[in-house]
Amino acid sequence: MEKKNILKGVLFVGIGASIYGMLATFVKLAYQEGYTTSEVTTSQFLLGLVGLLILNFIQTITSKKTLPSPTGKEFTGLLVAGTSLGCTSLFYYLAVQYINVSIAIVLLMQSVWFSVVVESFITKKIPNARKIVSVIIVLVGTVLATNLINTEINLDFKGIFWGLMAAASYTATMFTSNTLAIRLPVFRKSIIMLSGGSIVVFVFLFFAQIGPLHFDALKSIYLNFTENTEHIHSFRYSILWKYGFVLALFGTIIPPILFNIGFPNAGLGLGSIVSSLELPVSVTMAFILLGEKVIFVQWLGIVLILFAIVLMNLPSQKKYTMAEAS
Repeated sequence: MEKKNILKGVLFVGIGASIYGMLATFVKLAYQEGYTTSEVTTSQFLLGLVGLLILNFIQTITSKKTLPSPTGKEFTGLLVAGTSLGCTSLFYYLAVQYINVSIAIVLLMQSVWFSVVVESFITKKIPNARKIVSVIIVLVGTVLATNLINTEINLDFKGIFWGLMAAASYTATMFTSNTLAIRLPVFRKSIIMLSGGSIVVFVFLFFAQIGPLHFDALKSIYLNFTENTEHIHSFRYSILWKYGFVLALFGTIIPPILFNIGFPNAGLGLGSIVSSLELPVSVTMAFILLGEKVIFVQWLGIVLILFAIVLMNLPSQKKYTMAEAS
């Protein structure tokens, strides 16, 4: 029975990671049709909220027991923590504007070693040798996967910056979602965090697209950051049914549900290894649907990053011995 539960957990985490890995390709396709980052993120979060509200309502009326509600402190904490969720999507999609999806996902995966650094600050302990080696492997893999040693691929500095910002936000999201209000049902917790993320996304929509269209003062501020005025226009609602539904399902509804079912059964270590499937799936989707060039050196870098993730999450010999003894 225990092996069956582990297999079930691996399956759910693997499917969730694979679905999440497809997300950036659909974002890129939306960009090719002229939709803006504001429109893409707004449609994803708006429809994601609607979907989670429906799921939460169904769970509430079908549950045989009263589901716990968040305290005021928990609500505020989750709302603030949710802003990192909005920033992750926003920064990641901005990165995809300037660089290939295959490179953007590699930059997002820098959260692997970002989390090691954050953990060392929180615990005030130096990472063990295996984690340090894993970080070095990730960095070497990143150099290869982004093809920095080859001048054929032009890396836009803006894309690299936003990709690393997405990795930092993603790291914050992982830490907060695993520590805050863990007693709450997944749908209730997700709705609050998604609401926090929506605030960030809606503010960006106002200042980067809608506001400058109607207010000259905001347009003047906007022009201080960029001379590109193509994104200043009214919101195109066609994004909602063209890409919003898919983005909401693949980005904010299905993967979190599958992860919350899968991780408790697979365990955090094994689950983290399986969730790294997001990387090769994302690169493969970009290669097939977008025709992005991915050379052998880049695939080698991706394999190194995956190896580092496995190495970092394998149980230590001490833990393995204790598990066998029990």
